[in-house]
Amino acid sequence: MDARSIAALVISIALLSGCKKPKENEAEAEAPTPVQVDAVTRGPIDLMVTADAVLYPVNLANVTSKISAPVRRVLVNRGDHVKAGQLLAELESRDLAASAEESKSQLDQAQSAYQTITGATVPEDRTKAEADVQAATQSLEAAKILYNNRVDLQKQGALAQKLVDDAKVAMVQAQSQLDTAQRHLQSVRQVTGAEQQKAAQSQVNAAKAHYDSAAVQVVYAEVRSPINGIVADRAVYPGDTATPGEAIVSIVDISQVVARANIPVKEAAAVRVGRPATITGPEGVLAGKVTVVSPAVDPNSTTVQVWVQADNPQEKLKSGETVRVSIRADLIQDALLVHASALLNSDEGGEKVMVVGKDSKAHERKVTVGIREGNRVQILGGVNEGDKVITSGGLGLDDKAKVTIKSEEDADDDDDNADDDKK
Repeated sequence: MDARSIAALVISIALLSGCKKPKENEAEAEAPTPVQVDAVTRGPIDLMVTADAVLYPVNLANVTSKISAPVRRVLVNRGDHVKAGQLLAELESRDLAASAEESKSQLDQAQSAYQTITGATVPEDRTKAEADVQAATQSLEAAKILYNNRVDLQKQGALAQKLVDDAKVAMVQAQSQLDTAQRHLQSVRQVTGAEQQKAAQSQVNAAKAHYDSAAVQVVYAEVRSPINGIVADRAVYPGDTATPGEAIVSIVDISQVVARANIPVKEAAAVRVGRPATITGPEGVLAGKVTVVSPAVDPNSTTVQVWVQADNPQEKLKSGETVRVSIRADLIQDALLVHASALLNSDEGGEKVMVVGKDSKAHERKVTVGIREGNRVQILGGVNEGDKVITSGGLGLDDKAKVTIKSEEDADDDDDNADDDKK
């Protein structure tokens, strides 16, 4: 090879070397990826149980008629607010009032008969019986004296035996009359007075029961509200016939509402009566508490029904609406916490975070996730308190990729620019 060829080869090698070196320098000088980070903290987190639910009124009354009668007038309409005891409707009651008056008269008669028996008849019978006993006793004593006198005279021979025998018969008859009078007096005292009063009292009780029944029928003609609430429905109009058992007016009390949610057994295990909760509906959020946790599991859905009750000021939420309940089932005092935006899906399954090391490189950490509450997530393993996890800009980063941490001002500027671009 001559000198010219050698010189050309040296120049070519130099040119090739010069072209390759800038690319290596370019790779080495590649700018790091700007990211936002958030420190792993330790603190309390609520175990929240959420589920869809249906709203029910705290109280419901289907007001029915207890009698069959024509409707005279209805005093309320749908949407009206009513108070407990307020008159809702009136039924025709003139025939019932007449029947009640008749029953009242019968009661007065029975009470008058009772007063007559207890105040006059029984005392008169007792007085007469006592007088009869006294008269029979006196007759017996006179008959005994007459008999004894005749016996003495007969012994002296001054009186015939027949007159003695007649006196003895008279004495026996007087004794018999006394026995009869004494038995009658005993019957008046023990039987006649008690039985007559008992019979009279029974008649009074029967008349009073009949009157009370008739009077109640008149009261039933006035249909009143048993609760405070709103008229949800009225099923009758004047002229209709009210039938016992059929609703005339339906009233709901939604001053408080009850959200009934069906929660999976595993989640419901942590829910207890009295735990604070919220009900979120189209019209707002209500604060309440758990009032019922069913002891039974629905075999069809394998869920447990939980009731959350809350005050409903201004009656914003309505019965029948679908809402969302959030129950604070438990509080974990000491937990490792990261922002939810730090979580990424791992290629190996599960979730991961990117941690910025002291070498300013992103390091992939697979994590075990626990409780989630809003933007806060409990980490059961994979990171330590104080680690800086990437919350923005980490998507697509390779393990050990160089990063630079944005300041809060830079992050705010990026957010403003993004908002301008959207506009």
